[in-house]
Amino acid sequence: MHLTLSAARELSAGPEPQGGIAGWAAGLVEAFGGPGAGAAIALENVFPPLPSEIILPLTGFAASQGVLSIASALFWTTLGSVVGAVVLYGVGAVFGRQRMHAWWAKLPLVKSSDLLRTEAWFARHGTKAVLLGRMVPVFRSLISVPAGVERMPLPVFVALTATGSLVWNTVLVMAGYWLGDQWDVVGAYVGVVSKVVLALAVVALIGYVALRVRGRRRERP
Repeated sequence: MHLTLSAARELSAGPEPQGGIAGWAAGLVEAFGGPGAGAAIALENVFPPLPSEIILPLTGFAASQGVLSIASALFWTTLGSVVGAVVLYGVGAVFGRQRMHAWWAKLPLVKSSDLLRTEAWFARHGTKAVLLGRMVPVFRSLISVPAGVERMPLPVFVALTATGSLVWNTVLVMAGYWLGDQWDVVGAYVGVVSKVVLALAVVALIGYVALRVRGRRRERP
């Protein structure tokens, strides 16, 4: 028996998503089922401010109410993750290594050797970075760009992205499925993790800039 999310609301004591990102995602899932969830996740990958920690648990909640099956939810959300990641990979590939070096050379406080070291690191650890990066909030989308710049073989990139995305999607979709009308609890916890990751990245960037400024001052006669 297939229910709409509106009908599921009448059978549960929890809140039905009414507006914002949750309402938008609920509308897609209710109207198109699995493909709607996949489209929402594809857009989330291209536009990271759209939070997967809302879309995926909501999809799990919809599956718990019979709007779609768990298999459909996982298949379409993982396909959407791959499609969105390939778009960003294409952006990196079009931007290209030469443009990256030209752009890098114009930035203050950096050296071309820094970029060369970064490229060497990605050459050694790129597969792990793409696989594990798909399971890290914020960076799960951004990691696709350097993979495109470095022209990681597309079949390898797709396989790694699909594997990492399937793990991430399964955890959040199943959490929403098991929590039922309390699916929004997942977003609260993952949102905290996202903020911590972003804060650590900002601190690392500030530390990097501070070290560069200090190094430049020491180099002055």
